[in-house]
Parts: sequence; structure tokens; C-alpha cells
Amino acid sequence: MRKRDKNKLIYTGLILFFIVAFWVFENFYTPDAYASPDPSDMTEYQGELLLPTSTTGAIIVHDHFTLSYNEKFEQAEWVAYHLKKSHLTYDDRRRPYFIEDPKVRTKSADWRNYRGSGFDRGHLCPAGDRRFSEYAYNQTFYTSNISPQRNDFNAGVWNRLEMQVRSWCKRYGDLQVMVGGVLERGLEVIGEEDVAVPDAYFKIIARGEEEDLEVIAFLMPHKESQQALVNFVVSVDELERITGIDFFKELPDKQEARLESSVSSKDWKFR
Repeated sequence: MRKRDKNKLIYTGLILFFIVAFWVFENFYTPDAYASPDPSDMTEYQGELLLPTSTTGAIIVHDHFTLSYNEKFEQAEWVAYHLKKSHLTYDDRRRPYFIEDPKVRTKSADWRNYRGSGFDRGHLCPAGDRRFSEYAYNQTFYTSNISPQRNDFNAGVWNRLEMQVRSWCKRYGDLQVMVGGVLERGLEVIGEEDVAVPDAYFKIIARGEEEDLEVIAFLMPHKESQQALVNFVVSVDELERITGIDFFKELPDKQEARLESSVSSKDWKFR
């Protein structure tokens, strides 16, 4: 074999090797978990959250949010977290891998279920609410915090609501947020693991101390809309009816009944 042909064969072999190596890396490699680069990143105590009930019993407590995982639908039925003024930073963070949640016993959905599906990997606890630390930001990329969302919805009306919540945090102070997709039978699914695509998403925001809470709740069809956000305000009672979740179970019954029946938005200034 001539030297020129031999070199050509070597180069072709190297190219094929790197193509295969890249394919293997892309399809099979992800880190196991996100480690905190700084112990001070792990100080966000979630125990004081007014957690909803879990229909599955699979409650997962992370350092910067808590969730209830529903294996049947391969996503969280709700995610709950605090949003504080100190969290509202504009730190530039490098987007990490979407990886399975190491705390979910049944394993959360592999991110590859979303590839080629036409749906975004939509955050429930927004990455934008956790820019204050690299570790907190990375945690939002666990797939337990992800739900399939249409791009125009994710980047449109849903994003407007996320920005409105940050605006309320700046105006009113610390908030508690509960968010999720409405999980029910007959939903479209994607990927090998049949990740459900919710037809609607909800978000509940509360402010104040337990004895004087103010609450506002939203229910949004999973499609883009130019309507004003106030048009999606519903009662917590309505969300409980369609989800089967009790959102303020720890409150005294009279206070819970008052808060959950209200559909008023008068105490919340919209942008």
C-alpha cells in the first residue's frame, strides 16, 4: 500500500472514530448529579414551605425547591419554592445538561425523550429564578423539574407570567410559588418513556405570613395567548378540583376556605 493511501486510510479511521465518540457522548453521557461548588449554596431551607399534598407520596426535597414526582406522567405534579428579593440577580450562568434527578427513586425522565418531539424542555421552577448561585441554577435542570411545553407558550404567555412573578417579588417581597402541569388521563405523550404533555399549567403565588396570607392562582391552557394575565386568574378551589391536590392543607380550615375560594386580583398590581 502506498504511503499516501495509508495516510488517507488513517485519517478516515480517525474521522470515523471521532464521529462515533461524539455520538456516544451525545447519546449516553450525562453527569450523575450536580455538586455544590460552595457549601454556602446549600443553605436554602425548604421546611417552612406550605407544601401541597402529594397524590403519589414521592416528595423530593432539593436545596432550592421541593417537588412531588408522578412517575405515571414522568414529571412533577407540583414544584414549590420560595422566591426572595435576594434571588433576583442577573448573573450570567452557563446552561448545564438536563439530567435525571438522583433523588427520584423511580428515575425521572431522560432528557432524550424530548429530542425531536417538537416541545421545549420547559422549567417549572424557572432557571431565571435561581441565577443567584451556580448550584441553584443547575438544580433546575433536573428533569424532575421539566415538562414538555410548546415553544410559543414557553417563550410567550408562560414567560410573561414568570416575569410578572419576579416583578411582584420586587414590589411585595418574599413569595412562595407552587407550579405544575395539570396531569390527567388521555394526554399526548412523547419519547420512549411516554412523558405526558399537559393541556394546561397552573401557578399559585402566596405572600405574607401564614396568618395574613394573600394568594393568587392562575390556570393557563397550553397554547400561546396575547390575553392579559389577569384573564387567567382562577380560585385555588378550582385548581384543587381539576388536580386532586390540596394546596394549603396546613392552614386552619376557615383561613384555607377563605383563601381558596377567592378569585380576586385587586391586591396584586399587574405590570
